[in-house]
Amino acid sequence: MASPTTALTPPVTPVTPPSRRTKPSDRGLDRGFRYLAVLSGILILAVLAAVAIFLVIEAMPALTNPDLASEVPWIPAGGNLWSVVGPLIFGTILAAVVSLLLAVPVAVGIALFISHYAPRRMASVLGYVVDLLAAIPSVVFGLWGVLVLAPKVQPVWQFLVDYLGWIPLFAGDDHGNASNPPRVLMTTAIVLAVMILPIITAVSREVFLQTPRLHEEAALALGATRWELVRMAVLPFGRSGVTSAAMLGLGRALGETMAVLMILSPGLLYSFKLLVASQQQTIAANIAARFNDANDIGRSTLIATGLALFVITLLVNLAARAIIARRKEFSGAN
Repeated sequence: MASPTTALTPPVTPVTPPSRRTKPSDRGLDRGFRYLAVLSGILILAVLAAVAIFLVIEAMPALTNPDLASEVPWIPAGGNLWSVVGPLIFGTILAAVVSLLLAVPVAVGIALFISHYAPRRMASVLGYVVDLLAAIPSVVFGLWGVLVLAPKVQPVWQFLVDYLGWIPLFAGDDHGNASNPPRVLMTTAIVLAVMILPIITAVSREVFLQTPRLHEEAALALGATRWELVRMAVLPFGRSGVTSAAMLGLGRALGETMAVLMILSPGLLYSFKLLVASQQQTIAANIAARFNDANDIGRSTLIATGLALFVITLLVNLAARAIIARRKEFSGAN
């Protein structure tokens, strides 16, 4: 027998909240935003295709000319287009890779200090300082490299030649000396590393700050030290983000012009000697140095080298996307 309370209690029926009717104006805004997003994506592809087509068309006279050496004064006698493009590609990649190797460990260390070690007020100040470095023009970095850094590092380069000269990277000239003044690739790579440091640090810092709080608390609850927390929770989560940051820095280093032009003594050699002048040159600096004085076929040759830089940058970005997609499943980001 049911109790009186149960008998007198009316059945409870769920109340469905009234659905919000979409206004015609909202549908129009949604449709307009969708079209705008699609057009923005198409615009990016169109600009990229236009740049590629322009480079191919303008470089065609140099690509189809079998006798460039007689018409372009800075091409070695008896040489062809590849005798210039090859050393420039080599110098560009070497400078970018060395600067990346110098910058990434320092940038990751700064990002970890800001995100997990520094007090909140100090971390805020350091974050502003790092972001401010990204706003300094490349000409200022070039002046700093020539006037301040180069005289300071000359004894260091000579020390490396004296004691590590048996390594090809640190080999000296024919007399066993480092170049003085040190307008060499190693000095240039240090300046490039300082220039790409803010980009890598800023992106890595934001990635490390996104580490799930539960992962960090679980590591600490298991008795992990601060370093073990970073090694087991923070770095695995941020690995794909650090890779993205490194690729952004690599793209900046590949295309840097003024700082390289002001510091590096140019050469067109396949040389790994980082402490000897007149060995390497980058594509962007070579274009900036020779474009104004070049004749028509010379400008076409320079644009052909620019096409090579365009392809290199595209390949670097594709490789970065592939690495990030491959590592994402292991990073904890998904």
